[in-house]
Amino acid sequence: MSIAVAVRKDARIVLATDSQTNLGSERVPAANLSGAKFMQIGEAYMAATGWTLYSNILADVLGRRRATPRLDGEVNIFKFFTRLWEELHERYNFVKDQADDADSPFGSLDSTFLVVCARGIFGVASDLSVLRYERYFAIGSGAPIALGAVHALYESERDAEAIAHSAAAAAIDHDVYCGHPVHAVTVRERAARTRQRRG
Repeated sequence: MSIAVAVRKDARIVLATDSQTNLGSERVPAANLSGAKFMQIGEAYMAATGWTLYSNILADVLGRRRATPRLDGEVNIFKFFTRLWEELHERYNFVKDQADDADSPFGSLDSTFLVVCARGIFGVASDLSVLRYERYFAIGSGAPIALGAVHALYESERDAEAIAHSAAAAAIDHDVYCGHPVHAVTVRERAARTRQRRG
C-alpha cells in the first residue's frame, strides 16, 4: 500500500509520500486521518510501506533507546534493522516470522522501508537487505508508477522536489491505495568524510 519516493539531484534529496491510510479494504478519508508517512530519526528520515503497526512499534522502540540511532549508510541502517528484528521477537510477542518465499532461508518483516539522509537514498527490503540508490527509488503499491514518472522526468530541468512531487502524484492518480495530499521533506546532500593517514 502507499507510495514513498526519494529523488536525489543537484545536492538535494527529497522524500515524498502520500497520506492515505487503508485498513484492509477500508480507505480512511483524508479529512478524518491524514499525515506524512515518514518519521525523523536523528538526521535521517524513514518511510515505511506495509503494516501500519510498524509506525507504533518504531515509535516505541525509539522511545526506549537512550541514544538516537545513526542511519547514515548501509552498515548502520542494517545494524538498526537487525536490532529491530531482535526487539520485535523479544518484546512484541504478537509478531510472527513470515517469509515471502517458502524457499527463502530468511525471515521477513513483510514491509519495506526507505531511508534518506545527507549520505543518500537507502532502500530496506522485507528481508532486511539494504541497498543505496544513486538517483531515486520508491516503495509501496504505487512504486512502479512513481518510478516510471521519475525515470521520465529525471533528465528534465525540474528539480528534485518537483520530480518527487510529480512521481507521488502520479502514483496517487493511478493506484487505489494511494491518496492526497503529498507530504515531502528535503535533505541537503553531504559527501562522506574520508580519513587520511599521516606519513
